[in-house]
Amino acid sequence: MPPTSAIGAIEAASPNRNLTPISTTCAPDGALVVGGCRLSDLARTYGTPLYVLDEDTLRASCRAYREALDACYPGRSLALYASKANSSLAITALVASEGLGLDAVSSGELLTALGGGMPPERIVLHGNNKSLEELALAVEHGVTVVADNWRDLELLATIATAERPAALMLRFTPGIECHTHEYIRTGHLDSKFGFDPDQLEQVLRHLAECPWARLTGLHAHIGSQIFELQPHRDLAGVMADALALARSLGHPCTDLNVGGGLGIRYVAGDDPPTIQAWVQGVAQAVAAACLERDLELPRLLCEPGRSLVATAGLTLYTIGSRKEIPGLRTYVSVDGGMSDNPRPITYQSAYTAVLADRPNATAAETVTLAGKHCESGDVLLKELALPASAPGDVLVVFATGAYNASMASNYNRIPRPAAVLVQGGRAELVQRRERPDELLRYDVLPERLTPVP
Repeated sequence: MPPTSAIGAIEAASPNRNLTPISTTCAPDGALVVGGCRLSDLARTYGTPLYVLDEDTLRASCRAYREALDACYPGRSLALYASKANSSLAITALVASEGLGLDAVSSGELLTALGGGMPPERIVLHGNNKSLEELALAVEHGVTVVADNWRDLELLATIATAERPAALMLRFTPGIECHTHEYIRTGHLDSKFGFDPDQLEQVLRHLAECPWARLTGLHAHIGSQIFELQPHRDLAGVMADALALARSLGHPCTDLNVGGGLGIRYVAGDDPPTIQAWVQGVAQAVAAACLERDLELPRLLCEPGRSLVATAGLTLYTIGSRKEIPGLRTYVSVDGGMSDNPRPITYQSAYTAVLADRPNATAAETVTLAGKHCESGDVLLKELALPASAPGDVLVVFATGAYNASMASNYNRIPRPAAVLVQGGRAELVQRRERPDELLRYDVLPERLTPVP
């Protein structure tokens, strides 16, 4: 096992607190092994950049949520994977097999969920600007729609009928802020998501007169990459009040969805709560709030995304060029960057990285790890302590399982990476690498612009 000075100790019970996947070990020669597969061998076999997903870590995270809910909440419960974090057929199939549900935010994510075998009754559809086509697809398959605004309700009224009503949850902003990045705070009042709390009674009264609507629950979400427990405890009281109002107006609401937001450890200094502590705090607060208001316990739903899949993933790069600016900075470039991981340039996110075959070697220099894109801000890590490296060395960036593949682009017309699933010494391709020529498949060249031979 890699020593804590280099990688960190492994907490198998709560993978979100690890820097690396829970299956991480070192080969006799010191090289990193994940899922029983030597990482540098994966790089040679599949090329780089390469997304690697550890099945053991993903399953352990699913079980941690499921078991904590079962142990801590006296009513029914269901964890829904927030698939925007990383949407694929393989991940959907794994999550479904562990008994979780899934939330989608587009037709693409919804079709992926259905194609991966997720039962439609365990799927919810989110989105602040859903199209008519997205809503129709959800209603057709019996997927619960999380109504975000009046426009959702107007469109649903043209699709659903009294004979085939739409299953709805109502999303509102609870007015709770937490200490996270401005772009990923969604629970405060100035947010594009959800109904304003002052509109809640009006919306509930309106829906009571809509025979096409079957309101099954309420939803709120306060943000992402959160290390605090108190905001989610505070959320319980706000949502219990809303639940009491909905039931008093005749809505048989059975579900209370508190969203997600639990953070993970990206660097050694991060100290997120365990999955168990987060679930316990939420479950106890919801149960207490309902007891205080004499409410029958709802089914408790939550929507973990990052804390389910981030630590399970890592990205392999091959080191290339080097530029030394004496007295200022040394740039070491890799064969990927902002097109496969846009989080550093978007959120100034930090990561942990090591050389695949020498993770515990003594650092010889501090470098800036640069991407290959034609963008001066394409920097993956600004202050990375590395041993002496050379072109061709494989570099590992940990905790890239969330919001890397799902936010990847073709900037500079660079193909998206392949992805492999590893477990028990076996590696399986779950996403094929794009080819440069495939990036032209949707281009259309008008005949008048066709080059003259």
